[in-house]
Amino acid sequence: MASRGLLPVLAGAVIAMALLSSCARLGAVQPGPSAPASSSPSVSASPAPPAPPPPVGTSATATVPRLTVYASLGGPAKLSLTNPSPTGGPLTLLVVQSSDGWLEVDLPTRPNGSRGWISASQVTLHDLVYSIRVSTEANTLSLTRNNTVVSTYPVATGTGGTPTPHGSFYLTELIAPSNPGYGPYAFGLSAFSDVLTSFGGGPGQIGLHGTDDAASIGRAVSHGCIRMSNADITALAALLPLGTPIAID
Repeated sequence: MASRGLLPVLAGAVIAMALLSSCARLGAVQPGPSAPASSSPSVSASPAPPAPPPPVGTSATATVPRLTVYASLGGPAKLSLTNPSPTGGPLTLLVVQSSDGWLEVDLPTRPNGSRGWISASQVTLHDLVYSIRVSTEANTLSLTRNNTVVSTYPVATGTGGTPTPHGSFYLTELIAPSNPGYGPYAFGLSAFSDVLTSFGGGPGQIGLHGTDDAASIGRAVSHGCIRMSNADITALAALLPLGTPIAID
């Protein structure tokens, strides 16, 4: 009886093995050749953005109450300038060149075109991107950004007897005049009249300002200052920092 009981078991085992063998032959999935490794598409690097244009100048703002100015590099002191300026703004100078911790700067003093040397440790430096050119012949003011003209304005300039001085200068201060004849804003320049040693209680300093006489714009009618419409001077007052270079010809 025991042997007969084993036969069905053995027979079942044989059949099962045969079925497994058949399945192995018919149904097993044979590995195929390896698929090539996927590769990410090559991405070319984006070109670097163009470098910003260099500044058109550098201003120096005093960080000390009195700034000593020297006649030459390593030379004697020639004068000292108070900070803030007499009108209350920060003392600002236009840098001409630098050398070993020293700066040659344009000075807001007579005679026009005066320069001196100051210690770089007594100022903070700021890049300038705007500049101005005034034509006394055309009575126009051209505003440039990075040496590209962005706006041109009509202005009034000095008469033949009180001409607007020619040369390279810069904006020294910005005030809101109490006299409406000068408009809402007035920039002081580092330029001084060539014929007036004083005017209106001041030292004959040239200004860039508004006016209550709109009909004067575009003409040579001033005592040497440069007049603009009140809307135009308001726009420049919001845009231009002290130290901005201004060339007058």
